[in-house]
Amino acid sequence: MALSRLAIEGIGMTSQRTRDRMIQRLREQGIKNEKLLDVMRKVPRHLFMDAALATRSYEDTALPIGHGQTISQPYIVARMTELLLASEQPLERVLEIGTGSGYQAAILGQLITKVYTVERIPTLYKQARELLDELGYRNIRTSLSDGSWGITYEAPFDSIIVTAAPEEVPQALLEQLAMGARLIIPTGKQGAAQELKVITRLDETEFQEQIIEPVQFVPLVRS
Repeated sequence: MALSRLAIEGIGMTSQRTRDRMIQRLREQGIKNEKLLDVMRKVPRHLFMDAALATRSYEDTALPIGHGQTISQPYIVARMTELLLASEQPLERVLEIGTGSGYQAAILGQLITKVYTVERIPTLYKQARELLDELGYRNIRTSLSDGSWGITYEAPFDSIIVTAAPEEVPQALLEQLAMGARLIIPTGKQGAAQELKVITRLDETEFQEQIIEPVQFVPLVRS
């Protein structure tokens, strides 16, 4: 069944006014990319989670989406996307590892020409694909697979963003970066210190790593 305009726009704690407050908070937290902020103001985050949690969807917190997974807090979504957009080269093709509910892909879908996103949990993959289709995203290609391997047959990518934390950076993802492209990824053991990193491919064998800030993500699980 098609989503109604009211469902997309939201009411009360899912209304545009609530979204505007989220955007103001993101600005106060240091997010500066106005194009990104405008996209996050418009995307109905409340549709990307269980209806029982919809009234909390614009709070600055991660929320469960089932199967041991979460939808990242708005600040982390904004921060990682802003780091991706800071690339010095054009971003035509971007890969997301860990579709989850599809929210991060929806943000990218309004900023990037073509988005590829992979999810290993069949139920989440199906729900995200259906919601993204209902919302009219035609430039997002969803795949059901083990994200740690990326999508080798579509590589190279202009950037890769990972929404779960492996203990170490998967070599397969590094190899799928185009020259000059960036990998935005959290790493570290679950329950221990994790770090958000930006890894830039300089040439065939050399990469530059930058540690951004401490984070906490669910683990990137290999099938």
